[in-house]
Parts: sequence; structure tokens; C-alpha cells
Amino acid sequence: MKILVGLSGGVDSSVAAAMLKAQGHEVIGATMSIWGKDGVYKKISEKINAPSPRERGGERVVPVTSHGACLGPSEKEDIEEAEKIAKALSIKFYVFDCAKQYEEIVLKNFKTEYLLGRTPNPCVWCNALIKFDLLPNLAKANGIEFDKFATGHYARIERGNDGKYLLKTAKDKKKDQSYFLYRLKEEQLKNIILPLGEYTKEEIRQYAKEIGLNTAEKPDSQDFYEGDYNELLEIEEKEGNIVDKNGNILGKHKGFWNFTTGQRKGIGISSKEPLYVLELRKDTNEVVVGEKSSNMKSGLIATKLNNISSPKLPFKCQAKIRSSQIPQSVIVSYCSFDKIRVEFENLQSSISLGQSVVLYDNDIVLGGGIIDEVY
Repeated sequence: MKILVGLSGGVDSSVAAAMLKAQGHEVIGATMSIWGKDGVYKKISEKINAPSPRERGGERVVPVTSHGACLGPSEKEDIEEAEKIAKALSIKFYVFDCAKQYEEIVLKNFKTEYLLGRTPNPCVWCNALIKFDLLPNLAKANGIEFDKFATGHYARIERGNDGKYLLKTAKDKKKDQSYFLYRLKEEQLKNIILPLGEYTKEEIRQYAKEIGLNTAEKPDSQDFYEGDYNELLEIEEKEGNIVDKNGNILGKHKGFWNFTTGQRKGIGISSKEPLYVLELRKDTNEVVVGEKSSNMKSGLIATKLNNISSPKLPFKCQAKIRSSQIPQSVIVSYCSFDKIRVEFENLQSSISLGQSVVLYDNDIVLGGGIIDEVY
């Protein structure tokens, strides 16, 4: 079988390619280039490469960035690493420019949501519309023939008794990435292979060591962007008030978009009891904070739904409002034609507008949607 593998330059995708080749498949490597040359990309790159005030004798002191993210001006290093992996595995390698579409789909949503006082998840949209859609389609459009597309994500795809393809959680629950893949359609699932779904992270690193891959000890990516989010938002600081539920001013901030609903650390207000961000008011540039009891909610309403394998509503299942969360028991019902109501068995903290709620039937991903209201 001919398999196109999305190579990121990390240990997971490199092992996925190595495993598939070892199984006798013809493997082709492909990498996305998502860091553009104009607009905000150019401004950030110029800022990073500008001479430092401490520059002496022609030596430039470059600002340090937290390299290890999907998006950033040091993308070239990851692409070069991916190419080295392809050479080490003796497979063909291609780079496809996805920057324009990434900006239109992922970054546009990121900016819009943050400036509305919501907290988006760029990885969710990137996976569904760029990595598992645009990338393989660009490869086909450029004459590359393949039967399946594979990545190093920790999740599983299986065919159910009814013949439909199901997305399932990974064996390694600590590394499970099914939360980030819930927007994939069945049409995509049937053309995808996820070789790492039955392995733990430790097993993958050990495999990389055994076959001599230099990515064996490479740290995992920790975020989608390696710099300050404000660089992408392209917005000036704007002082506003941090207030309690009654409107009493407790402190100041430099822009509501620097906070997330449910946030506890980094608020900058001293209090006998820990304070949580309860609400972001974009119209007045206010950040509302309160104690934990005010942060606890019983349910949410989600929109922009994607159903992979949902039973007839209403139904009981489990749900996650964060990728690292232990699945919680819920009842799901219709709110309207394009919205669902998710009611939790136990009160939940830090439910953020703009994030995703993903529904599970044990290890099967049923689908999910974007959190639009909380109550």
C-alpha cells in the first residue's frame, strides 16, 4: 500500500513513518509549511531578527522563543528535521505551502474568538481542515499517488459492525489526542491510518531509540504558537478593570484578551480565597473574577456540531471540556436544530466559551461541538 505520512520533525510522526515502512508499505513523507512571508508573519520575523541593543562586534542577540510549537518563525528548523528523517528512512519527501489557507481558516478564527472574549482551540480546526484535509489534497493535486494518509497522533480508527469508521481513544490515555480529532468526518476517517494508537509514548520513544532515530528524545510540542499570542492578535494594550460580580474594582489589566474563562493563576489580585476568571466583557474591557463556587457550572450549549457516531438524542454518555480532563457523565439533548445541550452529572469548573466539548461512549468518540453558552 502507498501511504502518505505527515512528518512534523518530531518523534511521533517519524516513528509512524518508520513503522509503516517496516510493515512493507511504500511510504512518502509530507510536511506543511504554515508560516507565511507577509503581514503578521513578516512583522514577527523582522522583530525577532532585528539587531539587539546589546549587539556588539557584529554579534546579534536574538530574542529567545519557546521553540517546540506547531506555528512560529523557526518552522524552517522543523522542516529541515523532517527532511532528515525522510532521508534516514530512505523515503520521498515533499513540502507543501499551506500558509495562506492556515491564516484564513485557523488564524482568522483564533483572532476573532479571542477578541470576542472566547478561548479557541486552533489545533481542532487545523486537524480537521488543514492537516487531514488540505495537506493530502494538495499532495494529490501535485500528482502524488497514495492509498492512505497517516500521522503520529495518539488515537485509533476502527470499522464498526455497521461498516462505518469510528474514531476511538488511544491505548495511552495520558497521551490520547482524540479530543483534537473529533471534527474529522467519516469520509476522512476511512482514508486515515493512525499507527501509534495501540502504543504508549514510552514504547514509541524506545522504538525510535532502537532504530536509531535522532528524534527519540525530542521534547513534545507544548502549544500551537511559540511566541506571545498578542503578536498574532495584532492589538495594542488597553488598560481595563478587574472587577468582582458586583462591579467593585479589584485591580487593573492590559486587555481582556489576555485572560481565559476559568483561569486561576496569573490574575494578579491578592485574595484570601483563590480567584477565578468568571467572565470577559469585551464591550467594557472588564475581567470579572470570583471565588471557586461562582466558577462551578452544571451545563453548556454547543454549536458548530460534528457527529461521527451519535445515537438518537437525548442520550447519556461521557464528555470532556478539556483534552486532559477525565471524561464526565452527561446527558445530551437537542437545544435547537444546530445546537445541543450538555448537562453534567457533577458541577464543572472552568468551562470556557470557544473551547470544544467532545462526547464519548467509553472509548468511542461520538462527536462534539464548540461551547457557545454556559449555565
